[in-house]
Amino acid sequence: MKTIRGKRISGDERRKSILTLLEQTPDPLKGNELAEKMNVSRQVIVQDISLLKAEGQPIIATSQGYLLLQKSKQDQITKIVACKHSISETEDELNRIVDCGVTVLNVTVEHPLYGEITRSLMVRNRSDVRHFVENLQKTGASLLSSLTDGVHIHELEASDLEKINHAIRALKKAGYLL
Repeated sequence: MKTIRGKRISGDERRKSILTLLEQTPDPLKGNELAEKMNVSRQVIVQDISLLKAEGQPIIATSQGYLLLQKSKQDQITKIVACKHSISETEDELNRIVDCGVTVLNVTVEHPLYGEITRSLMVRNRSDVRHFVENLQKTGASLLSSLTDGVHIHELEASDLEKINHAIRALKKAGYLL
């Protein structure tokens, strides 16, 4: 049995606590943060998240941490946009979108061997964009769009269609829309 701040708890109780923490915040929580709060290793958190997902909990791993997907709000509108740009233009693309009050939910590429590959982004503001770009630089990882010569699809979400249309106009102005 592991402890939370000195109190012994079972794995089931720990997973309930993790779920409660994820429910209480709209922002992603890093595995290291959860591990520290639960007084366990990050690997234990990874295993707990896997078990919660297997139970059907809608938890996703984003570049900013773990996020519990809330049921879609009735007033949110989503739209799919196809884009193409260089890696060096990624920050500009994302900033143009979030500056319009639009969230970038995910990125999708069409891989010739594996088919459609989609990963969650959940980029909502310039701080999220900066964090994403810093992680990209720090890890030296490749963007999914590098598999498709810069071509990718984003699912965008906003409270009204005008915000999404404004973001689309900003992307078009920059030459990022296909």
